[in-house]
Amino acid sequence: MMALTIPELFAYGGLITWLLVVLAAVGLGVFVERLVFFHRENINSVDFLNGVRTVLRRGNWVEALSICEATPGPVARLVRTAVLMRGRKREEIREALHVAGLAELPKLEEKLGILATLAQIGPVIGLLGTVLGFMQLLEVLQTPGVAAPSVALVAGVWKALVCSGAGLALAVPCYAGYNYLVSRVRLIALDMEKAAAEIQNILTECPD
Repeated sequence: MMALTIPELFAYGGLITWLLVVLAAVGLGVFVERLVFFHRENINSVDFLNGVRTVLRRGNWVEALSICEATPGPVARLVRTAVLMRGRKREEIREALHVAGLAELPKLEEKLGILATLAQIGPVIGLLGTVLGFMQLLEVLQTPGVAAPSVALVAGVWKALVCSGAGLALAVPCYAGYNYLVSRVRLIALDMEKAAAEIQNILTECPD
C-alpha cells in the first residue's frame, strides 16, 4: 500500500486544512518573535546589579543611570526607576518599583494569548472539517438510484481524518510553545522581583 503524499493529503482535507496551515504559520511566527524578544530582554541580573553597586558606591549616579539605559530588559528599567528615586523613603521606592513591574508584565505576556487561542481552536476547526467530511460521505451514500463509488466514499473518510489530524497537529505544538514561553515570563518576573529587592538594599548602602 502506497502512502499518500502531502499534496494528496491537502487535497483530501480541502479548505479546512489550508486554514489550519495558515494558523500554524501565524503560531510559528509568534513563537519565534517571542523567543527573539525574550533573548534580547534577558540579562545576567547578578552581574548587572554588581556593576550598578560598584558605580553607586563611588557616588556616580549619572554613570549608574547610563548603565541602566544602555542595558536592555525589564530588570534594567526597574533599577533605573529606583536610582531615579534615590533619597526617597524606602516605602516610596518600593511602591514605584511595584508600579513599574506591573507595567513591564504586559510587554512580556504580549502575543502569548495568540498561541493559547490557536491551541484551543485548532482541534475545534479540525472537528469542523471532520463533520464536513462525514457530511460529504453521507451525501454520496444518500444519492438515489446510484451505487456509491468507493473513491467518493474514501474521499469523505480521508477528509474527516486529515482535518482531525491537522487540527491536533496545530494544537499540540502551540500549547507546548505557549507553556514554554510562559515559563520564560515567570523566570524574568522572578529576576525582576529579586532585582527590585536588591536595588533597594544597594540604595540603602549608598546614601547621597
